Amino acid sequence: MRRYELMMILRPDVAEDRSKAIFERTVRSINDAGGNILKNVPWGRRRLAYEVEGHRDGIYQIYLFEAPAASIAELERVLLITEEVLRHLVIRDERPASAISDELEEEAADAAAAAAAEARLDEAESDAAPAAVGVDGE
Repeated sequence: MRRYELMMILRPDVAEDRSKAIFERTVRSINDAGGNILKNVPWGRRRLAYEVEGHRDGIYQIYLFEAPAASIAELERVLLITEEVLRHLVIRDERPASAISDELEEEAADAAAAAAAEARLDEAESDAAPAAVGVDGE
């Protein structure tokens, strides 16, 4: 099996439950073809570089997955006929598997560090707020 990366952009007016159904169907399609999802990165709503079908924004989703080469044509066919999909791109990922696992570990560590830093910031703000109120109140 080969590794691939899929980026999908959905129309911005798609309901959240419908977008989840499209994403789940995509994952199910990959799994049914004998592949497996390595990474799922929801980018959310972002501005497009140029207007596509009258839309300036889109809902982005990225999948890193392994699948047989023959299954990619069927996946792309389904994405092409799905009305809610503005654009999609499937590329073959040539990076070694060790580089991807290292990248996944680094991203998990970065996310944990960001969450810890945010928690510390919230605590620092709550400690500083009473002192600031006292100074302003004088």
